[in-house]
Amino acid sequence: MVALNDLIKISDYEWEIPQSFRQDMRVPVRIFATRKLLEKVMQDESLQQAVNSATLPGLVGHVAVMPDMHQGYGFPIGGVAATRYPEGVISPGAIGYDINCGVRLLASQISYDSARPYLSDLANALNRHCPSGVGEKGELRLSEEELNQVCRQGSRWALKTGHATEADLRRTEEGGCLDGADPAKVSKRAKERGRPQLGTLGAGNHFIEVDVVDQLFDSASAQVMGLQEGCLVVQIHCGSRGFGHQICSDYVEEFQDAVRRYKIELPDRELVCAPLNSPEGQSYLAAMRCAANYAFANRQVLAHYARLAFEEVLAGSLGDWRLHQVYDIAHNMGKIETHIINGREVKVCVHRKGATRAFGPGASELPEEYRAIGQPVLVPGSMGTASWVLLGTEESMRRSFGSSCHGAGRVMSRHKAKKEVRGDRLRQELEAGGIHVRAGSLSGLAEEAPQAYKDVDAVVETVIGAQIARKVARLRPVVVIKG
Repeated sequence: MVALNDLIKISDYEWEIPQSFRQDMRVPVRIFATRKLLEKVMQDESLQQAVNSATLPGLVGHVAVMPDMHQGYGFPIGGVAATRYPEGVISPGAIGYDINCGVRLLASQISYDSARPYLSDLANALNRHCPSGVGEKGELRLSEEELNQVCRQGSRWALKTGHATEADLRRTEEGGCLDGADPAKVSKRAKERGRPQLGTLGAGNHFIEVDVVDQLFDSASAQVMGLQEGCLVVQIHCGSRGFGHQICSDYVEEFQDAVRRYKIELPDRELVCAPLNSPEGQSYLAAMRCAANYAFANRQVLAHYARLAFEEVLAGSLGDWRLHQVYDIAHNMGKIETHIINGREVKVCVHRKGATRAFGPGASELPEEYRAIGQPVLVPGSMGTASWVLLGTEESMRRSFGSSCHGAGRVMSRHKAKKEVRGDRLRQELEAGGIHVRAGSLSGLAEEAPQAYKDVDAVVETVIGAQIARKVARLRPVVVIKG
């Protein structure tokens, strides 16, 4: 087990577990956290998982762990690891079951004061247009060939079908499509699960939220993004639904044999992996990209439905009701990128699980309007608490493989939250606080209670203190849609 006295303090916001901590570690572990957040982490296995992750073949630099870390499947949620490409490995557990779970932010010029009388109707319209819940099906009914097109084209498919604009794609990570996706590498069962679920929210921690821009910290950058203090924005948090989950399940099972074939020794079978240049590794990468593209398209279709809801409720009452896209980011992904390691450019596969890409100013991957300021980093809070818009920095490129935190991070299991929180009371508390709530079930609401999560403001202050992100805006929720 990892204890606090095993960590080397680098600063008030950064700590290290040295490579010498355990004989099988290939790289050290760098943790971005305050001491107070670290003390909370000691309640689960996330630091032990980070140490185990540091044994993966082909790792470069270090394993980075964000302040919203908590225990995951094999690899800690909030973890970032880069393996040398193409001779390193790829690990499904280090990317996550909900492949390309991510967040999209839409902004408006609608003032909260003018929209306040319509918020209840807006909550109803969003809940009606955007299906949510476990196994919920959407309005779209894809044929297998259409699903294959979604796998290959991602948000470009949504553009062709009238669910997107060119501006949406420009302000989506990777333009909303990863090249190299191959539907032939996806199982029949995954396709069966994915066909009816495009354009649906799902359950768990997924949500659609209407927020008010509560405070600006960088007015110039906010202006570039179209964020105005006192105006409404919309967050959409979801991923690849049952499609991505099944793909991860399929390859975790297949890789159990692969580690034996390639004689890879691991301290935890949940970290199963395969060499990137092996047939198994290439197949998973192609299937993962299918799920990633599905998720980009899913959030894009939900954004289209959110715009329909705003039009339905506000078009006849307010002037400019339109929603423009700020950005869309992934936080469960494996990406082939080039980073500076020990002063040299190295091509790597960056595994981000519960961590957000946070490229700094000048990155060619960003849309032209954002290259001077850096990549928008979207950090949703727990239900009923603030969310944040940050920007990536030059330091994030140097110290965390261009990555930052992705949310608040759980401190209480779903089971414990359901035992300790009554959904009906939580709903009353949120409504009394001016938040209009629409939820598929009270038990599902209880699972996502604010007390089940870390303090998102403390998480954000940590990445700011570590200089791997900088503040732009704080958001306050006024409508929450949960599965």
